[in-house]
Amino acid sequence: MDIEGRARKREDWRRRISEQQQSGLTVKAFCQKHGVGEALFYSWRKKVAEDEPARFALVATNGAVVASVRAPQPLELLLAGGERLEIPPGTDEATLRTVLRLLRERV
Repeated sequence: MDIEGRARKREDWRRRISEQQQSGLTVKAFCQKHGVGEALFYSWRKKVAEDEPARFALVATNGAVVASVRAPQPLELLLAGGERLEIPPGTDEATLRTVLRLLRERV
């Protein structure tokens, strides 16, 4: 496959991944509906995420977005206890939510 073909394929997957996220369907349900293997979907989702800088938002307790940033390099959070948490580019939202939940439970 030539460079243009690979770029088209990547863009097709970027579109599919976006469509799944906006559909409200689970990955499993989306893949079944569209005849796509789950493993293939997850593999492409990881590849596409590596292309994109991580996006983070600071959200107030009332739900309002205070600030947002696209991070082409790792972000570092300084935690109240003095520890530092490095968040690499491409970190998916589910992983970040899990880490933040665990940090909140620890307090």
